[in-house]
Amino acid sequence: MRVTKTTNGLKIHAVAGTYVVMLGFDLPEADCNGLLGFSIHRTDHTENEAGFLQAMKVFTETDPGFPAGSLYSTKDQPIQSFQWADYSAKPGHNYTYTITSNKGTPENLTPHAVTKINVTTESPASGNQDVYFNRGIAGSQAYVRRFGDKAPDKVPNDKAFEWLSRGLNEALEAYIRSCVPGTDALRIAAYEFSYDGFLDVVKEVLDTGVDIRIVYDARKDVPKIKNLAAVQAKGLDGANVSFQRTQPKSYISHNKFIVKLHNGQPQSVWTGGTNFSEGGIYGHSNVAHVVEEAAIAQKYRDYWNELAQDPPSSPLKDSVETISPLPAGKPPAGTTVLFSPRKNLDALNWYADLAINAIDGLFMTFAFGMNDIFKNVYQNGVAPFRLALMEKKTRSMKAGPVKDAEEQKIQNLRNMSENVFAIGDFIRTNAIDGWLKERLTGLNTHVRFIHNKFMLIDPLTDDPIVVAGSANFSDASTRRNDENMVVTRGNTRVADIYLGEFMRLYSHHAFRESLQWRKPGDPPKPLRTDDWWTDYFGNTPRSTRRKYFARS
Repeated sequence: MRVTKTTNGLKIHAVAGTYVVMLGFDLPEADCNGLLGFSIHRTDHTENEAGFLQAMKVFTETDPGFPAGSLYSTKDQPIQSFQWADYSAKPGHNYTYTITSNKGTPENLTPHAVTKINVTTESPASGNQDVYFNRGIAGSQAYVRRFGDKAPDKVPNDKAFEWLSRGLNEALEAYIRSCVPGTDALRIAAYEFSYDGFLDVVKEVLDTGVDIRIVYDARKDVPKIKNLAAVQAKGLDGANVSFQRTQPKSYISHNKFIVKLHNGQPQSVWTGGTNFSEGGIYGHSNVAHVVEEAAIAQKYRDYWNELAQDPPSSPLKDSVETISPLPAGKPPAGTTVLFSPRKNLDALNWYADLAINAIDGLFMTFAFGMNDIFKNVYQNGVAPFRLALMEKKTRSMKAGPVKDAEEQKIQNLRNMSENVFAIGDFIRTNAIDGWLKERLTGLNTHVRFIHNKFMLIDPLTDDPIVVAGSANFSDASTRRNDENMVVTRGNTRVADIYLGEFMRLYSHHAFRESLQWRKPGDPPKPLRTDDWWTDYFGNTPRSTRRKYFARS
């Protein structure tokens, strides 16, 4: 949901996803003299609660001296930025946000302009596409405040796992358990298929008489050995239940999807980048995307049928390109799917063409480095506002001149004013004044932060494109591996959810990465009483960001 309103010069643009409400502010530059920041009051009409949003910075003059990690009301300690977000919103709630621009002094803030705006957050399961993001940030101040320095499995009553899931696991289990014996059926394609919690639910539903068939990766020892042992231990190794993907040996079957059939006809598909594993669901950042369109589900079923025959690469590529032909030019309105492996890199180049021709904004995630094709996108793209969220600066590489050169390429892109990148990180020490030491879940080893694979093209326009799925925007994910991607065009609801979650993850990691340049023991930066706002006007990156989120 998107709403724009201006009162006495104070413009607010709100974008409501499921758990995130983004707020862009704007004021005429001439009205900013003496501006000390913005206060945000939220009224939750669904739960009949009200209060000011909180932040972590304070004026030196009014610092109450709270301990590290404390939050402060924006009524007294306003936000000194023209873009903010409420990450504590709940799905399907009606909210009124009252944003006030403040002047005066820290001891006596005086309202300058006030704008009220009403929004309703999305339900993850409304419409014909359902989107579920996990928390994806165990290394956070919020986790430490709730659970202290405890691993998730040491927190009583699975409360940490529940918080980390953020509804994703609950939706996954409900999707499987909704099947009716004799009526419904499931076709599962899995890369990792060894997590007890997931397999127990599959076995439970299978035992009720639901027709369930699984094709899982068994090409390399990882994940083959664990997958096979788990399938056998759970009694899921029946001849008509599980099928192995074994060839070619050097590639991987990287899918994570479930097709649901009703009376033999495909009805919907659960897909996305979330592995059916403990780390995928509760650890690094992930999204699950349900498409409730029979035509799309049929394509996934046709693809699953091909995979279950365990074909070699060449005939599979022929079938894949027949089932999911590459669109000519931009994708049609609605939903398109692209499967892998394919005969060439045309699909990867097609993604890059969409990205380089974005006219308003580009947002991408990279779990395994940035392919050269997308380096060119960020070097020569049209959009004036281009963000990238990366697990690391490079793919897995040995230290040395080659890795150094790759990191320098990324740094050169970061030096461009149009590009804003963030690299996954967390706070490793209590020596950063004002912040608590954070911990990771310990559930992930190879990819600890950013496992998402999605691209947002012009997401705040009326014609957004969202590309999401299992593929890492790489050569291997296009020509070699079993992969699937959903391309959604013109669905502003889906774009709003994805953009809010991108900005949540981006903001989280961008700040933590910035602490690399802060010396332990340095005092936290206070709110300012000078003309801090001047950097949000003129030809500056912050000015671009202000205009983008306020739609100015």
